[in-house]
Amino acid sequence: MSSLSSMFGCGVVMAPPQALGIGKRSDGGLTIVCSSRPQKKATAHHMKTRPRKTQPWDINRKPNVYDLMPPLPPDWTLVIPADASSASAAPPPPSA
Repeated sequence: MSSLSSMFGCGVVMAPPQALGIGKRSDGGLTIVCSSRPQKKATAHHMKTRPRKTQPWDINRKPNVYDLMPPLPPDWTLVIPADASSASAAPPPPSA
């Protein structure tokens, strides 16, 4: 097996194993200290690349105002019999 200096044709300086985290417990791997092109994480990326409004008519535009919806009909109607004699009679079926 040849040495590194003979493969590259110049002297190669190797860091001691303790500096690389070999032989001791490391803190989770190597960390990049000085990256030339750091990547943004999810929210930062979406905030940076979101579409911008550039036209004045679009910037000053207000949201649509819709009329209020009418109240919904009740799902169930409670039928209370007037006296005990009509309590035995079944209420009429709902019409569809």
